[in-house]
Amino acid sequence: MKKILILNGPNLNLLGTREPTVYGKQTFEDYFQALKNEFPKTQLHYYQSNHEGDLIDKIHEVGFSFDGIIVNAGGYSHTSVALADALSAVTTPAVEVHISNIHAREKFRHHSFLTDRCKGMICGLGLKGYEMAVRYFL
Repeated sequence: MKKILILNGPNLNLLGTREPTVYGKQTFEDYFQALKNEFPKTQLHYYQSNHEGDLIDKIHEVGFSFDGIIVNAGGYSHTSVALADALSAVTTPAVEVHISNIHAREKFRHHSFLTDRCKGMICGLGLKGYEMAVRYFL
């Protein structure tokens, strides 16, 4: 059975209430339950933190034993060399996901430090991007 971590960064704990026109009205917890129902033969794990070091610690914790990491680092995608280094330091492959199309937003969001450390990036497809990333790993 494959083990996949979904790692969400800052402000993603507010999904469902934060800017619903951009991020939708569904909480991530509700979406995650539906995702687990969709993939019952996969061990899906979820971790969210607003703190960069906690995200790095989680990558280190699972980065040699899991089959995949799906990472939406939120605003840290555009600022964190440390998160990029953490992804490079582990052997577990990662896929970057963004709910919104970062290339259609503010210019500072167009670049992600994580992209070249990941197998690929899915952006702009809403929460569906997480499902697509799970399917990639399967």
